[in-house]
Amino acid sequence: MTIRNLAAGTAAVVVLSCSHSAAQSSAEQLSEIVVTADRAPEQLNRTGSSISVVSGETIATSNPGSLVDALRTVPGLDISENGGPGGTANVRLRGGNTGQTLVMIDGIRVNDPTAASGDFEFAMFTPSAIEVLKGPQSALYGSDAMSGVVNIITKKGSGPAQVNVRTEAGSYGTVMTQGSLTGSNGPWSYAFTGGGQHSNGFSRYGYRIPALEARFPNLENDSFDRVGGSARIGYDAGEGIRLESGIVHSFTRSAYDAATGTLPDTPSAATRLLQTVYGRVGIDSFGGILTHNVTVSNTHTERMFDDVSYRTNRLPANTTEKISDYVGNSLGAEYQATLKLGAFGSLVYGAKTQTETAQTYSTNISPVAGPLTPLLAKQQDTNSIFALWSVPIGERLNVTLGGRVDDVVDVARFETWRATAAYNITETGTKFRASAGTGAKAPTLFQLYDTTYGSRNLTPETNFGYDAGIDQSLFNGRVVLSVTGFSTDYSNLINFVSDASRPLGYYVNVARAETSGLEVGGNVDVIPGWVKFNVAYTYLHAQDLGTDTVLARRPKNFARFALTITPTDKWMIEPRVTTVSKRFSSANQVGQVDAYTRVDLYTEYKIDANWKVFARGENILNEHYQEVLNFGTTGPAAYAGFNATW
Repeated sequence: MTIRNLAAGTAAVVVLSCSHSAAQSSAEQLSEIVVTADRAPEQLNRTGSSISVVSGETIATSNPGSLVDALRTVPGLDISENGGPGGTANVRLRGGNTGQTLVMIDGIRVNDPTAASGDFEFAMFTPSAIEVLKGPQSALYGSDAMSGVVNIITKKGSGPAQVNVRTEAGSYGTVMTQGSLTGSNGPWSYAFTGGGQHSNGFSRYGYRIPALEARFPNLENDSFDRVGGSARIGYDAGEGIRLESGIVHSFTRSAYDAATGTLPDTPSAATRLLQTVYGRVGIDSFGGILTHNVTVSNTHTERMFDDVSYRTNRLPANTTEKISDYVGNSLGAEYQATLKLGAFGSLVYGAKTQTETAQTYSTNISPVAGPLTPLLAKQQDTNSIFALWSVPIGERLNVTLGGRVDDVVDVARFETWRATAAYNITETGTKFRASAGTGAKAPTLFQLYDTTYGSRNLTPETNFGYDAGIDQSLFNGRVVLSVTGFSTDYSNLINFVSDASRPLGYYVNVARAETSGLEVGGNVDVIPGWVKFNVAYTYLHAQDLGTDTVLARRPKNFARFALTITPTDKWMIEPRVTTVSKRFSSANQVGQVDAYTRVDLYTEYKIDANWKVFARGENILNEHYQEVLNFGTTGPAAYAGFNATW
């Protein structure tokens, strides 16, 4: 399906809708700076890439304990959770697989090297500012950035010291507290954040699904706990020398269900740990014409699954319990330079080396206890060089062209490229933009070397994608519209198959897929100072070219609407509607999951300049729905709390 056909079929939606994640006036868009689109600070209106910014204000009015809820506001990004908060969250950008989106924290890649597809556990991190860069971006960021990049930006201190505390409590025995201290003193800047959350939860399997609750009565609650924090310290040494270091820590413990077999409701439990630390040095030379940045980082991940299953009853003889441990490390060093070329724009170039290690273990607990058994202990080294030329052509057109070479030692070498263009008509508040490029993803350590399922002859997955769009500001910024059409072809995809030679299954490069669609966003200031309307809509065509079936868990239509009402300058009320069309839970169009529409409500009241109280209701109209087949979702729930800043 082509972009031309998509545009014709959805013209009515464009007329009625309105928000590039940029729900700002044209003046605000002009001044907003993004750092992910071109690997350097850039005005949003000058980039031809499709990028969405989830602001701190949007995050503050979402579920504060989950990155997942904040990301639901991004057009083109679809999320499904296995049984609500604390469970496994799958994020797909423009229809790509979960492991085909690169996740970074402050520019440091944090995808888990021990995961089968190398993805990131989105449910484990408390949100801050987020930039979502869409389309193939391997030319800028290397492997995993086939569908795009999610860059989570932690707080950075500036100005006088400021303390913030936020606490809320509500349904399902949920309690959450977060705090931060930010500021600067002379050449020093600092930002510290921390928080914790507990919820009794609900059964991940079968909750609020009548047929399953009738078959398996008295489903047990699956609770979760999460603690985490971050620190970011900067020092301006003068004479163009800047130092910065940061650390992020997140730990989650959650219960889950086996969800299969005669008794699918089980007391299984998982823990997830993420630790990232980095140091960065920036040096300006030749009066700022040439800037050097050197970054050294390490990301450590640990996952433990205590998996319990039953055969015919819960007696010890019919109980199987096994503990699986996954330990990953990613050590990287990167050099990046930015050369200002005057009328010829700027050149960003650099090199990176990265070492990833994965270790996995298994321990049988019952019915027969066994020792800790190592399953995988492998290392993978990747060396890369990259460059991106950004050049203005006249006063309206900005063009970029970039490329990258990644050498995965003893596995493969791949080259990728990306080009973008942005054309601004400031008199009418119009920006035309387009981008095209290639992406690649190296096979993971698990896919290559697992003793049971691995295949040593795997090669990188590849894709080619392009998009084109328009951002339009109307009526002095009261209406901001964004429309983007995109198309991506995937080849050499790694699938899990089985045959007579390997009946337990193995990984092989066999699959091809295509995705295309339309993203529509907008913000309308209906009654200035009183009522605003926001929408993010995505049409997605995602097809497995090998079987000619719809890719699993890809809804054709999904949208989010919000109406912000401010009766006074202190009081805000915001009803929100999320609607998702039907999709299939498994490959080959197996396991249909019905469409749903969920309504939430958020309200806050500012007592004074320092104190604010708020409340939010989730699924207030009691919609019975599933995101993943047979996994539960929240019923009507209410939460309330306060936010204090001084």
